[in-house]
Amino acid sequence: MLTWLKSPRPRPQLPKEDVDKKFPRLRFQVFMGIFMGYAGFYLIRNNISAIAPLLLEDNGTIDKPAIGIISNAVLISYGLSKFFSAMLVDQSNARYFLPIGLSLSALMNLIVGFVPWVSASVGVFATVMFLNGWFQGMGHPPCGRVIVQWFSTSERGWKGSLWNTSHNVGAGVLPLLVGVGLAMTGNQWQVAFWLPAVAALIIAALASLLIRDNPPSEGLPTVDEWRDDPAKVADIQRQEGDGISTKDLIFTYVLRNRIIVLLAIANVFVYALRYGVLNWITTYLAEVHHMNISSGLIAFGAFELAGLLGTILCGWMSDKLFHGNRSKVILIFILATGLSIAGYWLAPVGTPFAIMVIFIALIGAFIYGPVGLIGLQALDLSPRNVASTASGFTGLFGYLLGATLASTGVGYLVKYAGWNVTFMVFLLFTILVLAIFLFINKEEVRLTEERKAALEA
Repeated sequence: MLTWLKSPRPRPQLPKEDVDKKFPRLRFQVFMGIFMGYAGFYLIRNNISAIAPLLLEDNGTIDKPAIGIISNAVLISYGLSKFFSAMLVDQSNARYFLPIGLSLSALMNLIVGFVPWVSASVGVFATVMFLNGWFQGMGHPPCGRVIVQWFSTSERGWKGSLWNTSHNVGAGVLPLLVGVGLAMTGNQWQVAFWLPAVAALIIAALASLLIRDNPPSEGLPTVDEWRDDPAKVADIQRQEGDGISTKDLIFTYVLRNRIIVLLAIANVFVYALRYGVLNWITTYLAEVHHMNISSGLIAFGAFELAGLLGTILCGWMSDKLFHGNRSKVILIFILATGLSIAGYWLAPVGTPFAIMVIFIALIGAFIYGPVGLIGLQALDLSPRNVASTASGFTGLFGYLLGATLASTGVGYLVKYAGWNVTFMVFLLFTILVLAIFLFINKEEVRLTEERKAALEA
């Protein structure tokens, strides 16, 4: 790895009075850096869906199946990159890793916007967007690294959930930006790629100025020491010549860690519930409740907006009410998700639209909490040396298997078995997640008690 991209070495620690002044300022600064930076990724993730009708009209090569191929290229590469980037970022400087990924992703979008022959071929277009998805995968892992380095266990749920809303901000700004661009250019679809890319490059520069990799490299103690809030799992102390490689760390503390593996499996079902309901809202309301597309879009928006609020609430509860125990609050939210899905399913035809929207909003609020907390829990329950890798591993399962199951799998299930069976499967998923987290909760309590006893010894 390039020397300048490696995680910076610790500096001599500052006097206590300087530490107490510098630490709060830098914590706010790095939080704003990763919030702004991750929102920037959502400006340029997969903008083809925003202008698909214009692209279909303007281009004789790109048809609906081609748009599906191009979109799937982003999905597949993003899921893979998120895991492999996480392995790299555990040894890297997050200050540069995130802006590099954002800048390279912006470059791919600039190529689509300004190079005509890219959109003249489905294969070339899909290849460029595959690369875009790969660079997009460089966004989440450094943010996870910054959160675990700068925020301690008892506050990480609340701060991490607040950061997680950055993707809602980015996704919300995108249609406004594209709308302005289309108005300026007379509906030229290319503007949906190059204008957000320019904004992303500016954000990347700002993020590189704000983000700092870890407190010791700034002359500060670790956040656990400063807040007297020890981590649930001790770091792995490595020294030159001890024979412990990065590969050994990943295999021992991630791939062979039963808690992390169980979190990854649970994440498959959580993502399947999230996208299984979200992706099929308009179709279900139209086919079963005979509602129009406008009603479906309103319900779609309610799901996302409620999800933002649920994410923040879930993180706050895990810190303030359950003292850093993520499993207990996830159990509550998943149980509430199952009850809300049951209400949504069993509501008879003719149920007022407002009631249906309430059920959909409740599902969004309750499912988005676990979506955000599972990654944070992987950070909590693994050594800091491999925390980003552990979180990326759970994300790999959720994004590749869960999201795929929700799109293709649910489509086949509805077609061949009907909506009733589909909702029964959704409820089965909630039961499986509950069973997994009952076990994880016991392990989380055990690890916390063992760590506390070790520190007191």
